[in-house]
Amino acid sequence: MVKYTLMQSPDVILDVPGKDSSKARDKAMDQLVDLMDEGQLPTDLADGFGPHQFIEVKPPDYPSETQSQEDAVVDAVQVLSHLATLKVKVQASRAEALSVRELVDLLFSDDPIDEDQLQHLKDGFKTLKSFAQSNATPPEAKTHAEAARQVLDDALG
Repeated sequence: MVKYTLMQSPDVILDVPGKDSSKARDKAMDQLVDLMDEGQLPTDLADGFGPHQFIEVKPPDYPSETQSQEDAVVDAVQVLSHLATLKVKVQASRAEALSVRELVDLLFSDDPIDEDQLQHLKDGFKTLKSFAQSNATPPEAKTHAEAARQVLDDALG
């Protein structure tokens, strides 16, 4: 959870889930517009106001246990989401990568290769590279994801 305030109204605090980012600042901007529409903002922002002008309210040096747990859960979900994305990417590109790999074997054989196969091979190198890189990453990602899963298990009781 990140908190923002305005230089013009430091008593106004906007809470946004997640960490400080442009997306979080945009959400805070939406909250600010809602406050202005409802007439609950004590400051007139007639000169305009942008998301970059928010001031992040930092918690005291002694972070609350709840805040640390929330951050850990958010981080855990992000790690698991990354693993899911990698897994889907590997599954989606596997069949194409294997067909390109078969064409690579043609390069080392005496069998002729036609123009369509050659074009498919050239087009498929990017897929082959992407598959190989994605397929090599999951062991490290799985290690992080195991810890993330434990954080979620602890948070869910």
